[in-house]
Amino acid sequence: MDQDVGVIFEIINDTAQAYKGVIPADRWHDPYMSQDQLKQEIDAGVSFWGFEEDGHLVGVMGIQDKGEVTLIRHSYVRKQSRNRGIGTILLKFLESMTDKPILIGTWADATWAIAFYEKNGYRLVSTEEKTRLLRKFWTIPERQIDTSVVLAGDSKITLA
Repeated sequence: MDQDVGVIFEIINDTAQAYKGVIPADRWHDPYMSQDQLKQEIDAGVSFWGFEEDGHLVGVMGIQDKGEVTLIRHSYVRKQSRNRGIGTILLKFLESMTDKPILIGTWADATWAIAFYEKNGYRLVSTEEKTRLLRKFWTIPERQIDTSVVLAGDSKITLA
């Protein structure tokens, strides 16, 4: 598992370079996610799944059961492997693992991530709904709540 954590750590931090200069500067860290933070996410119930090419892990995506909903967390595909459907394959696989409504949080300025999820059938929730959902299902600081969005699977969720 420690070897897997090391590769997941590498993929997350390699891919997260796309956020540098895009997300608010006060939310950027180098590394973007430390190994301790990654282990804390795993300890909190995020299960990572990966996609391999030629025996090498090139993409990861996490899933977390939060009781009444499932969260898709930490979706990353190596730079050289992007735009080949790997993210969609991982997302569809994780969707097949749950019958619960799925929520996805990402940075409001990560337009490429939002477009990816919208292309895969997710919709942005209202600002009020986003704030409520982030406070209920995620453990993140208020500043991150202010600068994030939440997307919901349109066919499985009603979040009044």
